[in-house]
Amino acid sequence: MDKIHKIQMHALSRRSFLVASGAVGVAVTFGSFDDVQSAHAAAPFQANAWVTIDGDGTVTIMSPASEMGQGAMTALPALVAEDLDADWNKVRVVQSPDDAKTYGNPQFFGLLITVGSRAIPGYYEKLRIAGAQARKILLVNAADTLKVPVEELTTEPGAVVHAKSGRKLGYGDIAKNATVPNPIPEATKADLKPIAQCRFIGKDLPRVEVPLEVNGSAKYGIDTQLPNMLYASVLHAPVQGEKPEKIDDAAAKAVKGVVQVTPLPSGVAVVGETVEATMKGKAALKVTWSTTSAARNYTTNANTAEEYRKLASDWTQKSVDMVKEGNAAGAISSAAKVLSAEYLSDHVAHVCMEPMSATVVVNGDRVEIWASNQSPSDMKEFGAQVGGTTEDKVKVNTPLLGGGFGRRTDGDEVVEAVALAKTMPGRPIKVIWSREDDIQQDMWRQFAAQRVEVGLDASGNIVGWRHRVVAQSYIARAIPAAFEKTGGKDVVSAGGGDFRYAVPNHQVDYIRAARGIEIGAWRATASGYTKFAIETILDEVAAVKGVDPLDLRLALLKDHPRALTVLQTVAEMANWKQKRPDGRALGIAYSDALNAYTAAVVEVSVDRQSGQIHVHHMWAAVDPGIAVQPKNVVAQMEGAMIFGLGAALIEQINLKNGVPQESNFTDYRVMRMSDVPPIEIKVVSTDNPPTGIGEAGVPVVAPAIANAVARLTGKRLRQLPMLPSRVQAVIKGAA
Repeated sequence: MDKIHKIQMHALSRRSFLVASGAVGVAVTFGSFDDVQSAHAAAPFQANAWVTIDGDGTVTIMSPASEMGQGAMTALPALVAEDLDADWNKVRVVQSPDDAKTYGNPQFFGLLITVGSRAIPGYYEKLRIAGAQARKILLVNAADTLKVPVEELTTEPGAVVHAKSGRKLGYGDIAKNATVPNPIPEATKADLKPIAQCRFIGKDLPRVEVPLEVNGSAKYGIDTQLPNMLYASVLHAPVQGEKPEKIDDAAAKAVKGVVQVTPLPSGVAVVGETVEATMKGKAALKVTWSTTSAARNYTTNANTAEEYRKLASDWTQKSVDMVKEGNAAGAISSAAKVLSAEYLSDHVAHVCMEPMSATVVVNGDRVEIWASNQSPSDMKEFGAQVGGTTEDKVKVNTPLLGGGFGRRTDGDEVVEAVALAKTMPGRPIKVIWSREDDIQQDMWRQFAAQRVEVGLDASGNIVGWRHRVVAQSYIARAIPAAFEKTGGKDVVSAGGGDFRYAVPNHQVDYIRAARGIEIGAWRATASGYTKFAIETILDEVAAVKGVDPLDLRLALLKDHPRALTVLQTVAEMANWKQKRPDGRALGIAYSDALNAYTAAVVEVSVDRQSGQIHVHHMWAAVDPGIAVQPKNVVAQMEGAMIFGLGAALIEQINLKNGVPQESNFTDYRVMRMSDVPPIEIKVVSTDNPPTGIGEAGVPVVAPAIANAVARLTGKRLRQLPMLPSRVQAVIKGAA
C-alpha cells in the first residue's frame, strides 16, 4: 500500500479519542490575528494568546473550534469575554491559528479538533481563565496609568474603574500604551466570576456568524478563491480500496479547459481551468479498476444481517469488554425469566450540506490548506506527509463548515488536493466533490447488530443485563495504535452501552466485524443505535413487570436527581399520563450519552396497511450542566433530533458487492421541512460543569418512536431505519 493510500486509510492516525444574528459591533473573521491587523491603523495590544485590544476599544478574541452551525464561534469567545468583563458590542471574533500547542482542546490531549460534543466542556475553564488573565493585565496597566494600587481597581463592561476618585479608563485607552507585565499575572479558577454574576454565561447572545450567512457573505471552504487557481474533479473507485489499473484519458484531455489528468490512489483526477471543464473531463474518462479489494465481498442484505446476528447471539465468540460489572452471565442463567432481543441498524451517510472540498497550494516545502475541517491538527499532519515536508511548514485555514457530523475529520479531500498541488508547485488547486462523490465515498456510520439479554427475578426486577455489539471498527482505522493498545476496544463503534440505571451484573462487549470497508464517526456515534436497543428492551421489561415505562425509569434512576428531573420535566411537557386520540400513542426514552442528561417523548400514529410511521410531535428535556447559551442548546437539540429522526425512519446506505447503491438525494432520503413535526425543548440548566450538547438529541429519538409504536400495535420494532416495509412486516407477523 503506497504512502498516500495509507494516510487515507488511517486518517486521524495520531488522535487519542476520549469517548467530543450578530449584535451591533460584533464581527467575525477567519484566519490568525496577523491576517486582520492591517485593518487597524495602530498596532493593537495583545494581552495574551486569546485576547487583543485596539485603541478604539475593539476586543479581538480567538475562537479555537470549527464552526459548523453549532454556535461555537459565539459560545467559546463569550467564555473569554465573561471574565475579561468585555463589552460584547465591541467584540471581534477571529478563528484561531492552527497552533495546537496554544489553542488545542485539553480534553483531546491538546489537539485542535472539534468532535464528540467536546468544545464547551474541553475549553470552558481554559477560556474563562484566559479572559481573567487578560483582565488582570489591564488592571495592572490601569494602576500604572492612574498611579493607584491595583487592589483599588475594578471593572465594568469594557472599562477599568477607580471608585475612590471616580476615574474610569476604557479598555481601548489602556491598550494604547499597555505592556505585558513581567511577571505576567496568573489567573486561576478562584478568579472566575460566580455564575450568578455572569453577563454572558447562561444568557442568550446573538450568534456572531449568522449575519454573514443571512446576507450571503459567509465563506465556507468551498468558497475559497485564489489568484491563478485551478480546479479538480476526481473519478473515485466504485469500491473502497480499489485503484485505477488502466486509464483511457484521451477524451478527457480533449475537453476545452482541461489541464491535466492525474492518477491518485483513490481514483483519477481531472484538473482544469473551470469546474465545468473538470466535470466534463471526469465524465469522459474510461478507467479499468482493480478487483482485489475485500470490500467487493460485502453486501448489506439479509445474509449479512444473519451473519451479524449469529455473532451477536453466540456468547462463546471472542469479544472485548466495554462494560463489566458483576457476573451478568451467571445472573441471567439463574434468572426466573429472561428477555432477549436482537437489533440491526443500517449504514447511514453524513450528507453535509457543503460537499467535501479543499484548496491547497504547495511552494517548495511549504503547504497551505483551505478546507472546511473539524481537525486542523490532522490536516496539518496530512499536509506534511503527503506534501513531503514537516508540520511546522504546513498552514491550515479553517473557514465556516457547511455541516460536519464527524465527517470532516477524515481529510480525504485534503489528501487529494495536496497530492495534486504538489504536481503543480505555486498554483492553488481546489478539489470539489460532487454530491454523488460525497455520498458514495462517504465514511458511513457502521452497520451494526446487537443482542441484549435481561434477566428478571420472579417480581420482574432486573438481576442481570448482557449486551453485545457487532460492528465494523472506526478506531481500528482512525487510531490503530489505540485500538491495539486497548485490546480492540472501540468507543465510537460500540460505546453508549453504559448507563446510570440501577442494574446489577451489567456487561457490554464488542466484536469487530471487519468486512473490507472503512467507516466513520457519525453524529452521536454508537449511542445512536446502542441506546435504541437499551431503551426499547427497557420498555419490554416495564410491560412484563406491569408498570408504566416512565415509572420504571424513575425507579431505576432514583439515585440520580438530574436524570429524574429531565424525565419528569418531559413527561409534564407531553402530558404523559393523558390519553391520546385514537390511533396515537406516546413513547419515551432517556439517554445520558456524552454526559448530557436527556429525555424525550414522541407522539406517533401508524398506517397499518402501508407501515408508514407518522411522528406528530416531539418533546425533550435536557440538562447540559451550565447552559452556556440556552437558546443555542435548544437549537442544537432541535437539529440533533431531526438528525435522529431521519436515521430512525428513512436514511440508509445499501451496498452490493462493495458498491453503494445510493448516490444523491433522489435515492438517499433525508428529512424535509414538511417531514418535521413540532419540536419542544426545555433546557434544565444546573450548577454542574457544562457538557457537550451537539449530539445529545440523537440517541433518544429512535427508541421513543419504537416504544410508541409498540404501545399502539403491540409489536416491537428492532431494525433501523423503521421503513414502512419493515414496519408492515412486523405488524403482519412476517418478521
